[in-house]
Amino acid sequence: MSVVGLPRGPLAGIRVVEFAGIGPGPMAAMLLSDMGAEVIRIEPPQRDPQLLFDVTARGRVSLSLDLKREGDLARCLEALRLADVLIEGFRPGVMERLGLGPEIVLQHNPRLIYGRMTGWGQEGPRAKDAGHDINYIAMTGALAAMGESGQPPRPPLNLVGDFGGGALYLVFGIAAALYERERSGRGQIVDAAIVDGTNSLMAVFQGLAASMPGVMERERMPLGGVLPNYRCYRCADQRYVAVGAIEPHFHRELLRRLGLGEDLPCTSEEAADEAGRLERVFATRTRDEWAELFVGTDACVSPVLELHEAHADPHMAARSSHVTIDGVPHPVPAPRLSRTPGTIQGVAPAPDEGGEDRLAQWRGAPRRDRVGSA
Repeated sequence: MSVVGLPRGPLAGIRVVEFAGIGPGPMAAMLLSDMGAEVIRIEPPQRDPQLLFDVTARGRVSLSLDLKREGDLARCLEALRLADVLIEGFRPGVMERLGLGPEIVLQHNPRLIYGRMTGWGQEGPRAKDAGHDINYIAMTGALAAMGESGQPPRPPLNLVGDFGGGALYLVFGIAAALYERERSGRGQIVDAAIVDGTNSLMAVFQGLAASMPGVMERERMPLGGVLPNYRCYRCADQRYVAVGAIEPHFHRELLRRLGLGEDLPCTSEEAADEAGRLERVFATRTRDEWAELFVGTDACVSPVLELHEAHADPHMAARSSHVTIDGVPHPVPAPRLSRTPGTIQGVAPAPDEGGEDRLAQWRGAPRRDRVGSA
């Protein structure tokens, strides 16, 4: 394993056992590792070698166990007795059938934070149904507001559900439970459901819908691309710029910089006319020419970058937003802490790499040396 830095950060000393999965669970474990936690990933003996290039699998060690074998199950329980946090993303009931449900595990380790990541939650009519990001955000009102009016809703990658409403809320719940454990000395279950997290992310729109009936319809949603001053425009090189000049003073700055005066549209007809004018103007220069023109202004215009371009963008480079490890670009740990910054602990481990050594270290470490121990 290529180690970039020794474990450090605000979670140094926190021990995490992650049960291998996809999507939000691995992302949550990556975020905890980036902040210094020691993560052992429990995975089946056979694993897809392509996972070695999975950025979200970075910063932990691997322990290959067949949890249907009594001896391997006992080793897993040993790791959980020594851990601070558990992360699992199975359907409800799977951990219980394996003999690793919270009722059993918390008896072995009452201080454990038991993190459960699902799409639908642990109960409810859909709890045991299969699903993916698109299904979960569809049930919260988020997906209905996305895409072109009159066209099928268009999912926003899996950023809103899996990673926004899922991984980030799981990590927030784990952090809150670890903080509470400092007072009570007791662990607890964190039930993180993507539908719950996405519903929470929709809070501002719940308020908008209550105060402005009909605003969530795609032809009326101001943040959905219907406004001429909040959308993307094609440039002469068939690439795009993003315009976010939503406030009046930013809007006027945009029009002035484009040589279109400073009069703002008052009617829907005037807004449609402005959109046409902006389309024609932006089509006269390349994306990068427009980007250079608007740097340092308050017109809220930025280039729409491809993923590989974002790594080399001057602003992103100035913040050292990416680092390349073994030929693969990695985002640096976020957010950035001034006194106890996080670090990337290494790339994704090979199957069964480092897990036994890490478990042996946990066995040998006195309990008093662990963060948050009694």
